[in-house]
Amino acid sequence: MSGVPASAAGRPRPAPAVRQAGLWNIANVLTMLRLLLVPAFVMLLMHGDGTDPAWRAFAWAAFAVAMITDVFDGHLARAYNLVTDFGKIADPIADKTIMGSALICLSVLGDLPWWVTGVILFRELGITLMRFWVIKHGVIPASRGGKIKTLAQGTAVGMYVLVLTGPLATFRWWVMAVAVVLTVATGLDYVRQAVVLRRAGLARERAGRDTER
Repeated sequence: MSGVPASAAGRPRPAPAVRQAGLWNIANVLTMLRLLLVPAFVMLLMHGDGTDPAWRAFAWAAFAVAMITDVFDGHLARAYNLVTDFGKIADPIADKTIMGSALICLSVLGDLPWWVTGVILFRELGITLMRFWVIKHGVIPASRGGKIKTLAQGTAVGMYVLVLTGPLATFRWWVMAVAVVLTVATGLDYVRQAVVLRRAGLARERAGRDTER
């Protein structure tokens, strides 16, 4: 025994083990809560004939909690290294489920035109499929415009969930109009990014095959 540390003797020091986040962490619990809020929100919104202001207010509260947990679970997962495979899959599912349920219910009740629901759902589903289409070439990062779009959608849908009259009813129409414009604009930008990412990935693959020859 020389008493010399392994690192000083030139031998590589073993890499410290990386602690894997468990399934039951605060970020995943918030995501699960959001998933559980979906049926509760739908039942509250559609209670009776769906026009009772009190029940609509309860539905708004459930929707608001879901939107707030959406902000915090992602932040907590990144800040405290709580990212898990479950969270990667469940988080976007929870987001789209609560938003999709709200849009469909509002259209069923006649409060929101079906074309608005169709545009938003088509965009969200299309972008999700596009991410899978280019995933082997890279990941399309969430843009600032996408985050603003999500905020606008959540605000607009929340206002439609409440029973509003007068100037507020008119104002929520404009908020929804902004949300739809942002939905389309950011969707087109994601398409552009996906095409660029895929072309770059295919170019790298061709270059790699040429090098091997």
